Amino acid sequence: MDDSEPFSVDTVLAPVDGSDESATAVEYAIAVADRYEASVHALYVLGRGVVRGMDAGTVDENAVAENTQGFFDDVGEAAADADVGLSTSVDDGFSQSRKTRHPGNVVLDTADAIDADFIVLPRESVTDAASAEVLEKAAEYVLSYASQPVLSV
Repeated sequence: MDDSEPFSVDTVLAPVDGSDESATAVEYAIAVADRYEASVHALYVLGRGVVRGMDAGTVDENAVAENTQGFFDDVGEAAADADVGLSTSVDDGFSQSRKTRHPGNVVLDTADAIDADFIVLPRESVTDAASAEVLEKAAEYVLSYASQPVLSV
């Protein structure tokens, strides 16, 4: 007879980057949260081009905020439909001044900060490597170093 604690999840971290793949990953995160009566935290990770563009003033921060909020609105509807609690945050996946800052570190740092029990992130690579989304490049890192269970979809 096994007297070990049952597997429990309180918070599922769903890193997103606005891609279709990350939208699919959020759907899985909501399903996991629903199964374990947990909540989802959606972390929007901004890509290198967006971060550099905002720093240089060539990318409109308001447009980025609108796109991010639009994505979160869609995620919020899906979470509400499943009666799953949702919190959100946005972070830069890259830094001009800190070479060690990359999407994988941002995901793991956020997981620790919010005490996530489970991570669901996109992994499928796109055919054009130059246009690979932010989180697809970080998936291997997160899979290798996360202390939480990770579902890569």
